[in-house]
Amino acid sequence: MKSNPAYSHTRHSGFTLIELMVVILIIGVLAALVVPKVMSRPDEARITAAKQDIATISQALNLYKLDNGRHPSTEQGLAGLVKKPTIAPIPNNWKSEGYLDRVPKDPWGTPYQYLQPGLHGVIDVFSLGADRASGGEGSDADIGSWQD
Repeated sequence: MKSNPAYSHTRHSGFTLIELMVVILIIGVLAALVVPKVMSRPDEARITAAKQDIATISQALNLYKLDNGRHPSTEQGLAGLVKKPTIAPIPNNWKSEGYLDRVPKDPWGTPYQYLQPGLHGVIDVFSLGADRASGGEGSDADIGSWQD
């Protein structure tokens, strides 16, 4: 039996306005829950990168000490790992290719700080953190070689 096209009821597929509003509401609720958690990730990534840089710099400082019997002075700074220091104490066995290719900046674009003798140990290598000021708490806290 053939149906008569004049009497057939065709249903157009698609979404109603209410269905679209429900979907938009669900997406909005999910975004409100997820976005704050994802937005904190860049800070965590920067802190992890700073800790890695500090570990690398600390290893280079220890190699410097093995070769020269002492760490660079605070005045010589971390630049003493890239280029042979010209101010006293001049290292006797400075490695001709250096200990680092360059002194990196922290993830916030600020130079790493170096103290010898340090306040927390023999040497301190640290970043001032997101606030670029000494001290602070949370993501603004200093990140240093004295931390785990």
